[in-house]
Amino acid sequence: MGLRGVIDQDIKKAMLAKEKEKLEVLRAIKAAILLEETKEGGGGELTQEKGVQILQKLQKQRIEAAKIYITQNRNDLVEVEEFQAEIIANYLPKQMNKEEVEIILKKIINDTGAEGPSDMGKVMGKAMGELKGKASGNLISSLVKELLNK
Repeated sequence: MGLRGVIDQDIKKAMLAKEKEKLEVLRAIKAAILLEETKEGGGGELTQEKGVQILQKLQKQRIEAAKIYITQNRNDLVEVEEFQAEIIANYLPKQMNKEEVEIILKKIINDTGAEGPSDMGKVMGKAMGELKGKASGNLISSLVKELLNK
């Protein structure tokens, strides 16, 4: 069963359990999925990779909104955004920790023969392809910089 099927089932469960806040975020996820499936040239089918991209985008939007609300002292809205980001995270693949990413990056650096900061583009291209959806781009970028500057 694909992401859309899982979301549909969870929407039904949330409706039966009268979980209004959870239902709100699940409907937002479903709306984003439907938009992707029906857009021109989309093919009508959602791939696993595209589903992860949608979820990451939605989660990032919630996290950024929460940061803005923190600066504006709107704690009531911060809680809503953080709750929604947490629900979205449940549907994302498990993120790799710093140590796991560092091991893969060291292997990529070794394989590409990168020696310094000037080789960052070469390493980042391969790293983003291999770690897409498994680690944040910010983490990957900062670790590559750190490893190439040693």
